Amino acid sequence: MERSSTTSIVIVGGGPVGLLLALLLDRYGVGSVVLNSGESVPDTPRGSTHNARTMEHYRTLGLADRVRALGLPAGHDAGISFSTRYGGHGLCLLPWPGSGQVRARTATAARTDQVPEPMHRANQMYVERLLLDHARTRPRITLGFGTTVTGLEQRADRVVVSAEGPAGPRTWHARYAVGADGGRSFVRRRLGISYSGQGALDQDVLGRRATAAHLRVPTLYGEFLGDRAAWSNWVFNGELALNLIALNGVDEFFLLTSSVDPDTVDVPELVRLVRRAAGADLPVEVLGHRPWTAGAALVAERFSDGRVLLAGDAAHLFTPNGGFGMNTGVDDAANLAWKLAAAVQGWAGPRLLDSYEAERRPVALRNTAAARELAVGLGAIERPAALEDDSAEGRAAREKTGLALAEYGRRTLDTLGVQLGARYDGSPVIDAGGGTPPPDAFVSYTPSAVPGGRAPHLWLDDVHGPGSSLFDRFGTGFTLLRVGDRVADSGALARAARDRGVPLTRLDLPDGAARELYGPGLVLVRPDGHVAWRGERPPADPGTLLDLVTGHGRREAFW
Repeated sequence: MERSSTTSIVIVGGGPVGLLLALLLDRYGVGSVVLNSGESVPDTPRGSTHNARTMEHYRTLGLADRVRALGLPAGHDAGISFSTRYGGHGLCLLPWPGSGQVRARTATAARTDQVPEPMHRANQMYVERLLLDHARTRPRITLGFGTTVTGLEQRADRVVVSAEGPAGPRTWHARYAVGADGGRSFVRRRLGISYSGQGALDQDVLGRRATAAHLRVPTLYGEFLGDRAAWSNWVFNGELALNLIALNGVDEFFLLTSSVDPDTVDVPELVRLVRRAAGADLPVEVLGHRPWTAGAALVAERFSDGRVLLAGDAAHLFTPNGGFGMNTGVDDAANLAWKLAAAVQGWAGPRLLDSYEAERRPVALRNTAAARELAVGLGAIERPAALEDDSAEGRAAREKTGLALAEYGRRTLDTLGVQLGARYDGSPVIDAGGGTPPPDAFVSYTPSAVPGGRAPHLWLDDVHGPGSSLFDRFGTGFTLLRVGDRVADSGALARAARDRGVPLTRLDLPDGAARELYGPGLVLVRPDGHVAWRGERPPADPGTLLDLVTGHGRREAFW
């Protein structure tokens, strides 16, 4: 007999985006059901980069320190190395601070430092396990792993999701559903939504269809790489190009290569490939392998249809260069979670959920283009046959190629503008009258309180406790910052929020550092940490402002 249940939100897909969405909804007091066809999270490696914005979202959930304990050891370099072969010539080394250095630098950072949670390297398979284990402790989250969604039907007041699980068929009646079920998303296809953009690149370095493999190579560090050991370890020569990404910092690696056909690969072939890359018959154990399509820059034509929305790879597919894919999906979840919570709790206007696509699709287009630009740049670097020669020609070729690779590598590392600079200018739920936003930049992030961007970060003084971040003080609803010595009256705005059932926290920031970042007056910060409005004086009509930022206002009012 088929069982039928009700819930607020059904999330299809239990990867990092689906689990983060469920955990954020739980933080807002909203329950959800997560349905995932696999019986658990994958035990095969995927992406390893958790960027600064993603780490901030982990911090919001109290998980940042636990994530930093995963992956590479504290003293392991998190940068990139390029060699002709692992036992050959070094081409360039781009060091990047490991988690130990990151903690030390953060502890002594200036109060206005904008990166409270720097990028961290830990493979998704470790972090997804942490997220799943944490979700199991949250009573508002129902986990349906080992459950395949077989149907999705929209009605006027709900979404009906049919699924087949270990206990047989089951139907869920939900207020809303989210497809976070990957590039082959059942939900996206059921809605009839297509991707648009560019598919795999026609190049032999992270282009076409590639092979991803989980390997154990116990002597790679000690006998071959030595002081060239990094997080990302490339071999680059006229014969082949491949990358061994460090997983545990000891002997496990993630291989990405276009030199092996993923449809015909066998274990001995992968072993031979790694030995060719090393230039020696070193021991190699293949723990698993799978196909990987690199080079794509695809974005769904729509991010929603009625009560069903898309997030993560279901909404956008990336090339792995730069590590932007999963992180863009995590930011999708942060944007969507508070809007779904507001809709369930009754304080969202009819246009609030519509703003999800208006805000996130431009960011997806921006980030997929940035990743593809990096992939094209790597593929354009020549690999002359003389790279491995012990000759004047070989030394000249290595110097030239090393300089080109160093420029590419720095581009993949210096991406703070991409990580923190996403803005929602033009959004129908942002008041745009708060100034001129800074220009978008790939490398650099400029903190700005102009509505639409991430609220600038500030380390608070000791009255709030050692190491207290402004972000730790934001509420689960909107946060109204009162900046400066002469605190503007916020009573009318607080009363308007209370009348509308909009959660609002007030926070005073009287010191000079806050004034430099935000300017004096009032700043309204959304639950996702983006500035919704600011003004030197209280709004003339607080109710109209709140209607605007919660999706009740008329669309004409925003232009």
